[in-house]
Amino acid sequence: MRRIATALGTIAAAATLALTVPCSAYAADGVLVVNDTAYEQPSGCYDSDRWPLSVSNHTDAVAFVFSGPGCSGEVIELVNPGDSAVSEFGASVYID
Repeated sequence: MRRIATALGTIAAAATLALTVPCSAYAADGVLVVNDTAYEQPSGCYDSDRWPLSVSNHTDAVAFVFSGPGCSGEVIELVNPGDSAVSEFGASVYID
């Protein structure tokens, strides 16, 4: 059951990402903190070479945690506005 939920979540995240990337004309409003580094008005992909990957999303957009660098690989976690997450296998974060 967990595999099905993970697969559906990944598909939904990929679909959302595919629909938002071509239309993006602005950055997220707020601050995204990735492993203790704060990014104001973040937009795009942020890599990290430290594990676990820590994300605090103080923006108005969803942050996508990817398994590979450069926002490659699978979407392994979604961090909603106002939420925080620690991802053992996360390598990069995308936000629009």
